[in-house]
Amino acid sequence: MTETISPLTAGSLAQRRPLRGLRSKTTLRPGLVLAVAVLAIVAAWAIVPHLFTPFDPIVGDGAVAQSAPSLAHPFGTDAIGRDLLSRVVYGTRASLQATVIAIAVAFVASTVIGLVAGFVGGWLDEVLMRIVDVLLAVPSLLVSLLLVTALGFGTTNVAIAVGVGSVAAFSRVLRSEVLRVRTAQYVEAAEGAGARWWDVLLRHVLPHAATPILGLVALEFGSAILAIASLNFLGYGAQPPAPEWGGLVADGRNYLATAWWITTIPGLVIVAVVISTNHISRAIGVRR
Repeated sequence: MTETISPLTAGSLAQRRPLRGLRSKTTLRPGLVLAVAVLAIVAAWAIVPHLFTPFDPIVGDGAVAQSAPSLAHPFGTDAIGRDLLSRVVYGTRASLQATVIAIAVAFVASTVIGLVAGFVGGWLDEVLMRIVDVLLAVPSLLVSLLLVTALGFGTTNVAIAVGVGSVAAFSRVLRSEVLRVRTAQYVEAAEGAGARWWDVLLRHVLPHAATPILGLVALEFGSAILAIASLNFLGYGAQPPAPEWGGLVADGRNYLATAWWITTIPGLVIVAVVISTNHISRAIGVRR
């Protein structure tokens, strides 16, 4: 006997497939397991940094200034004797908080734009998409730089600027998904049953249109980390002596010949996190 699946049930099943696919890929791809492990370690750094290092990230010891990586200081020390592992670990929280804020700003703003443009259509769709086209024509880092110059220094301002710079990419993808989902059988079934338009939009269109955006969020998470680190490298983010990944890379630029680890090791941490997020986004099914 063949089981009949209603359109609404089919929509719910489709919504769960990406995560189920990710779990199956994790068991088959060691690289993906390593990427998840890297992000788990970084998340632990942000949550409980004191468990990973006994040193103060702010106070240094001049007697061990510019010490190379060793058992006592696995990442070495900086120019004033601060343990670099402590600086990287304690800087993780600020870097990830800024990244999460940036992604949240981009996701919320693009959700509004993409839903309105795709669901309402007409002249409003044309106007919103032309604005998005203008944003896409300008490099997102340049948009972020212009915004943070206007907003002022600070980690939160940097995060907001990076989030606004990422709105265009999210909006385009979400609009295309809304246009696709609008013609699905479970949406037509809800409309045929007399559901109000906002119920159809919020209960049926948005959840299923937003599911493919999860992969893009992972991809843009890495891009946001790079953008925030770049702006912090230029001095727009957390001010010294507060540790932050981009600022740590900037701290060692004058000591590359004598203490390469001050810049190289924080840079490698950033690279590892970005590669890991990109690897996970590819596993979910996102391509540039």
